[in-house]
Amino acid sequence: MKQLYVKLIIITMLTLRFASPCGAGERLYNGIVLPDEWPPDDLNPNCYAPMPVPYLENVPAVIPVDVGRQLFVDDFLIRETTLRRVFHKAKKFQGNPVLKPQTALEMNGGMMPVAAPFSDGVFYDFRDGLFKIWYLAGFFNETAYATSKDGIYWERPELDIVPGTNQVIDVGTSRRDGVSVWLDHEADRPEERFKMLLYSYPITHEEMFAGDEALFYAKQMDTSRRPPDDEQGGRLFTSADGIHWRQLSRIGLSGDNTTIFYNPFRKKWVLSIRSDEYRPYEIGPRTRDYYEFSDFVEGAEYLSRRTLYEGFKAKNKGRVFWVGSDILDLPDADVMRPAQLYKLDAVAYESIMLGLFTMHQGPPNPVCMEGGFPKITQLMLGYSRDGFHWHRPERTPFIGATKRKGDWDRAYIHSAGGCCLVVGDSLYFYYGGWSGKSPKLGGHIYAGGSTGLAILRRDGFASMNADDEPGFLTTRLITFCGKYLFVNVDCPDGQLRAEIQDAQGNAILPFTIENCRPVSLDRTVHRITWNGGRDLSSLSGKKVRLRFELEHGQLYSFWISPSESGASYGYVAAGGPGFEGPIDNVGRK
Repeated sequence: MKQLYVKLIIITMLTLRFASPCGAGERLYNGIVLPDEWPPDDLNPNCYAPMPVPYLENVPAVIPVDVGRQLFVDDFLIRETTLRRVFHKAKKFQGNPVLKPQTALEMNGGMMPVAAPFSDGVFYDFRDGLFKIWYLAGFFNETAYATSKDGIYWERPELDIVPGTNQVIDVGTSRRDGVSVWLDHEADRPEERFKMLLYSYPITHEEMFAGDEALFYAKQMDTSRRPPDDEQGGRLFTSADGIHWRQLSRIGLSGDNTTIFYNPFRKKWVLSIRSDEYRPYEIGPRTRDYYEFSDFVEGAEYLSRRTLYEGFKAKNKGRVFWVGSDILDLPDADVMRPAQLYKLDAVAYESIMLGLFTMHQGPPNPVCMEGGFPKITQLMLGYSRDGFHWHRPERTPFIGATKRKGDWDRAYIHSAGGCCLVVGDSLYFYYGGWSGKSPKLGGHIYAGGSTGLAILRRDGFASMNADDEPGFLTTRLITFCGKYLFVNVDCPDGQLRAEIQDAQGNAILPFTIENCRPVSLDRTVHRITWNGGRDLSSLSGKKVRLRFELEHGQLYSFWISPSESGASYGYVAAGGPGFEGPIDNVGRK
């Protein structure tokens, strides 16, 4: 049954992608129709208004909801409501940091000790039942690898890349910067199961530790001192085990902290490219360009023949301006420097793309270098239903810097590739945080990096709340092919009931409010039932609306499953215990 339903979902998604109306682009799994020109090249990098989100301005007349849990992070699904939307933040684990510099590789000679993701990646590999993390070991030093059975306690295996260490790749004489690692469950070839984008500089350890950042960057850009096979820039790799890596190609001109992620809704690999080309340095130049390709290996070969820089300079070459900071990205009150978009990692979670926006709030690098403390970056959230346009309703840190001297995560907060994992009723977010402590230097902008964990309720990004007064929420017209309605709800002191209506707003028997069995509990997976109604199979393929009535509680999501287990058949981000791939086909089991 599971395999049959997965095949049905895939066929449905492919049909919707290519069965588009005349004069329009592909139709997505959620009813959104993309424009003919994709990715769109119509955004103005010098405009500081919030990014427009076309699918919220022109919502599809009917929304298919067969893929994943349906979240209330925006009004895409909502026709009318009296409930109050509340956004929630992840809570830092009390046992943080879960990984800190200890080995010789991580201690970096006592100069800039680090054991933290600098994007890199954290995934759950169901084949051997392990959490796996790739991380920066010593700043600008090497990439290391550790595993865990529970996501809390981590072990560093001794590997054969550099005997006696847990290092996984050797970048030669260059120094690594940002890295992205991806566990690709959909890889056709075993040797490509793991993907990596690595950005490096042709620079020595001595030059890095000199403490003169202006000289450091000047030497980076001095083309006369680069080796014939230019070591600066991004390189793409594949691996069968995440330990032994094979280089495919270089990706041409791109900035440090360029990252990569996979959009499974459209079967596209996406480069999130740092670009400093658009905005004046005084107000913060960091922005993001977008580039997508379908096959990782073939795309890498194509990129090796034509640099992304050429794509940036010429129209219709595939690389377009994507996103930057805007007027809603407020400066830090203690620094008062314009915010910049430092980095953007993303992942498919249930029915949306989840984005972790690393926002840079200053001070400038030279100030931090001279003062011996880390710059302030903090993690914000964004949500996308087409994989390109981001809705960013909440502009306060989802995972923030403490900004307190002596704290392990004082500042310089970094996301991890894969973004989050589903662990039971919770989402695990791993992140890098910097203290600025250097055993030899006292303090340094890039010293003292460790790995932390922050935890959120599953689907817990936003809830629709009923406080003192009961309220309701009615969806737009939806269609489905499942049989059972499930919710993620917290209302032990209240109750939730649901009704199914036709396109005219009339209740459909027997699925009325009066027949609904009230729900009064706190559970991330719970089935809604009606007296006289066995399942929803009679409504399969029909245009209907859902109406929820809630008293004293929080509604986080709903979905309609083909299984009594509550499997959502949506994406589970970087995976988690119990899942046998990238999709939830197990539900509460």
